Amino acid sequence: MILSDQDILRRLEVGDLVIEPLEDIDMQVQPASVDLRLGEQFLEFQRTNIPCIHPNRAEEVGDYVSETVVQEGDEFILHPGDFVLGTTTERVEIPPDLIAHVQGRSSLGRLAVVVHATAGIVDPGYEGQITLELSNLGTAPVALSPGMRISQLIFTELSSPAERPYGVDRDSKYQGQSGPQASRIGSDPEFVAKRAEAENRTEEDG
Repeated sequence: MILSDQDILRRLEVGDLVIEPLEDIDMQVQPASVDLRLGEQFLEFQRTNIPCIHPNRAEEVGDYVSETVVQEGDEFILHPGDFVLGTTTERVEIPPDLIAHVQGRSSLGRLAVVVHATAGIVDPGYEGQITLELSNLGTAPVALSPGMRISQLIFTELSSPAERPYGVDRDSKYQGQSGPQASRIGSDPEFVAKRAEAENRTEEDG
């Protein structure tokens, strides 16, 4: 079941669903979603001298991104073909019985700006700001301003609360994130196990 505006407001009032700061409830709470605003921080991928990114090497990801901070009132120009990581201004807390879906606003979609490539789900139990995968699929640059409404969250009620929600107990790597976060896929268990095996082989050979 998708939550209506009445359901969303009731859950916000009870406090098990948290969206803060929610500065203009009348404007941001839509009939069945909540609009979130664009934050000031962006992570841009460097294009020069990069042969490729190896997902299993966490240090490479950090080397290939740089942070840009755009103050409210200024603009970040998203050029055609660009892909950058942004963030929401709002911090959210999703209760164990809800899942949230990140969607772009249709007005920006008509300018060819999309807000996620694959990260469209906010898991039950997640706490923190939401990283946005911003792309310009059009042919003209688009100016994005911190503080503008950039995306929306749609909430779906689960058939039962998650038994093991996102968080510390699952060693969830993005829990509590503040600002845009680059990929931490290198810390996935399968990559960690392979690195450990490689190190053991090196020690044995030595």
